[in-house]
Amino acid sequence: MAQKTFPSFLVGTWKIENKESFEKWDLLNETTLKGFSYTEKNGEILVSEYLEISKSGKKTKYFATVKGQNMGKTIAFVLTKSDSVVVFENSGHDFPQKIMYRKISDNELWVTVSDKNNKGFAYKMFRQTASLVAVDPSVMNPEYDDLLANKLGGDDLGMKSYIWVILKTGSNTSTDKNFINECFRGHMNNIQKLVKEEKMIVAGPLGKNEKNYRGIFILNVKTLDEAKVLLQADPAVTEGLLEAEYFLWYGSAALPEYLPYADKIWKIKP
Repeated sequence: MAQKTFPSFLVGTWKIENKESFEKWDLLNETTLKGFSYTEKNGEILVSEYLEISKSGKKTKYFATVKGQNMGKTIAFVLTKSDSVVVFENSGHDFPQKIMYRKISDNELWVTVSDKNNKGFAYKMFRQTASLVAVDPSVMNPEYDDLLANKLGGDDLGMKSYIWVILKTGSNTSTDKNFINECFRGHMNNIQKLVKEEKMIVAGPLGKNEKNYRGIFILNVKTLDEAKVLLQADPAVTEGLLEAEYFLWYGSAALPEYLPYADKIWKIKP
């Protein structure tokens, strides 16, 4: 079986033929591409979709988050072919089930979006050179720090994907105080561990409410599955004292930068 190659040829800004619609890809590292689709009108950029291609082990996946679709959930497609054509598939999704990029030349792509029977739509895209990409100077940031942006993994809008977790009262109604204390001690230990690993950037309790929501986390990981693995080490969750609900959240890539200051303003250890 031929080894699948990483589609780094996508890096750049691409314009759909005869439309003011674009797709932009940046190479964050040798195994991760971040991108987004957008339209441009009167100098204003309107983002419609957030994209990512990442390789983990032998698998390469394509992640798409379309604004206003799929209840905000990210849909994953797996790379199945990458010779003259790059194909990503998800047979369990309603539409599309297949996304194909065919490289015509260094500056031309043919893109097909279809179902399993190859019914769908297709279009040609052209690479935009720096002189062709129209950028309204009024939307450029004079304070932009390229090194910081790359360190934090932000896109061109200074944003990135996180996982938002809402903790609510679980199904375990035990009144054993020793058991409860032990579980919540482990709960706090896991929080501190994840903060040190830079995988948890927000954690805190909620006030009493009718929905039995107890607290929130914001996790610095890309997928729901990654988030669930992190909370498998939280005994309050695994023992059912708390129940976790997971949501994809798109926020400022600069959010983790407050953490060093948070460690300088407490008098009593939480």
